[in-house]
Amino acid sequence: MNRRRAKEIRSSYEIQRPANMPFWNEIVCGNSNVLLKLIPANSVNLVITSPPYFQQRNYGEIGIGNEKFVSQYIDALIEIFCECVRIIKPSGSIVFNLGDKYEDSNLLLMPYRFAIAATERCGVKLVNNVTWVKTNPTPRQFKRRLVSSTEPFFHFVKTDEYQYFIDEFMKYEDEQVKPSNGNGAGENVGKKYFKLVDQSELTEKQKDMARAALRQVIEETQRGDIEGFRMKIRGIHSEPFGGQDGGRKIQLTKNGFTIIRIYGNPLKKDVITTPVESLKNCPHPAIYPVRIVEEFLHLLTKPGDVVLDPFVGSGSTAVAAVKQKRVFVGLDVNAEYCEYARNRLAALAYQPTLV
Repeated sequence: MNRRRAKEIRSSYEIQRPANMPFWNEIVCGNSNVLLKLIPANSVNLVITSPPYFQQRNYGEIGIGNEKFVSQYIDALIEIFCECVRIIKPSGSIVFNLGDKYEDSNLLLMPYRFAIAATERCGVKLVNNVTWVKTNPTPRQFKRRLVSSTEPFFHFVKTDEYQYFIDEFMKYEDEQVKPSNGNGAGENVGKKYFKLVDQSELTEKQKDMARAALRQVIEETQRGDIEGFRMKIRGIHSEPFGGQDGGRKIQLTKNGFTIIRIYGNPLKKDVITTPVESLKNCPHPAIYPVRIVEEFLHLLTKPGDVVLDPFVGSGSTAVAAVKQKRVFVGLDVNAEYCEYARNRLAALAYQPTLV
């Protein structure tokens, strides 16, 4: 990346570089084991990365991924991971993406071996296992197994004080999942429940209570105060999910009915669905989508936060950081990948979102 374009990227942030921070909005070529030790403890908000998978692809025959044994690969990853734990702030997070591996037709569960080792050996907690669902997996025709179309993104923290921006994250979401109630908000909303109340085994007093509660919740729905509702009637419907001793179960026992209001708040599940990306003339054999990185940036960081990728590869993490006004640090041992990532970032320097 030439100096002028690098300066333009750096000037897009309103945060000053700490005096003891060696890298700032840079792609640095070198061994992550060495480079991470130069970064001060408790200085990074988020580490997010996808290390080379075990004996899966040719990454230039250097660095992690070429180990002969599974145990050696896990040890090498854990050495990097523990350094990542050291450099993140108490409020920070680490997100690692790993793919699995078959050996002699046996699935090794490599990502989960790593996750267990990380929690046991590096003093972290595993908050979520977020599943990446690929809409365009490699079209292979296996005779004795199904095509792999998912990979895990593990979210680790080192304290319970990790920052978490669920509201900002939901604003970013393009697709919001809302519960379906099937009631609608027209004139007929809830009428089926009046018929069921009449047919139920409830006492006349309980039926009067049920009708009054129904009229109230129907008005709430028609005013738009709630998105919809469901009603459970003793002897007609199954108990509410879980059947806990309390709440709705008590209402069913005491009153003979319970009403479940649906407020329509979007739900965020631990699944990200997006296609595998490809880039023209990219030397890196495995590119993870910028959108996935952006999702985690909105969930776990705020503008101006420092995001580090110790296996930056084609530069997806750095690209996402620039687009979302975060500071990036990208490390990689492969000089060809580093040059590609720098050029990819240089192409963003003149984007309107950065000026």
